[in-house]
Amino acid sequence: MGKERLLIVEDDADISNMLKIYFTGLGFDVDVAWRGADALEKTRQVLPHLIVLDIMLPDIDGYEVCRTLRTNTRTSHIPVIFLTQKGERSDRLQGLELGADDYITKPFDIEELKLRVQGAIRRSERESLTDPCSGLPAGQLIEEQLRRTIRADGWAYMDIRINYFDQFKEVYGFIAGDDLLRFTAMLIGEVVDELGSPGDFIGHTGGDNFIIVTSENSAANIRRRLMERFGEKAQTHYNFMDRQQGYIMAATPDGRMENTPLMKLAIGVVTPKMQPFADIREITEAAAEMRRQDTAGNVSKG
Repeated sequence: MGKERLLIVEDDADISNMLKIYFTGLGFDVDVAWRGADALEKTRQVLPHLIVLDIMLPDIDGYEVCRTLRTNTRTSHIPVIFLTQKGERSDRLQGLELGADDYITKPFDIEELKLRVQGAIRRSERESLTDPCSGLPAGQLIEEQLRRTIRADGWAYMDIRINYFDQFKEVYGFIAGDDLLRFTAMLIGEVVDELGSPGDFIGHTGGDNFIIVTSENSAANIRRRLMERFGEKAQTHYNFMDRQQGYIMAATPDGRMENTPLMKLAIGVVTPKMQPFADIREITEAAAEMRRQDTAGNVSKG
């Protein structure tokens, strides 16, 4: 698993720098935003595992930041801990009503804040809300989204797999593998931001498998752009020699070494126009079959 990402949203430079130094020393990957709008933009670019959010900010307040996060499908799952000088019961209740996971007032005990951060992240992972590597929605959140999807019209479900990822991880190691998964999550987010809509959903079902729920009108363009950009950018995760020769030497299950192509995406897409779906399992099975056909097509072309 890679480092857990924290976003500290605090306009007091002394506090934000202290928190960044402290949590970085604990092994977290820490980013800082001094304004609410910057926090929303940073969250859109790279999903944090948790946000420590001051209520009093120079532009929009922390309540509005939390409200925006909770109403966006892509960010609604991120744990939020409010950090504020306010101690009034009504302020705490307002934060909790907006969906904040916890609340701590200044001046605070940094050890207590650490325990609250760690506890909120553990709860999120234990409940299968997010993937620990990518920070994207996982298990339960994906199922809930699909149950909502099947009741709507005009949707498209995309099943995305990184072909030859296991061989890449075997040769380059698990740290390089985690970096590649985080890169893929970020790339999917960029493409969906460009060609999809704010209500589109991105999930990580585990390992080398991701999903997108978007509109039927956007799916083809998203698929095409993802295939193109992954094909270009994923090569930077290989060394120069492997990029030049276009393959790596990886072991087969029986121990033989063989040429393995560089990674590429296989994407299966299903829509309600293709066939009626009675439950979410039928959706995922149909998309997985379409993705396997895409893999077979890529292999035959190679």
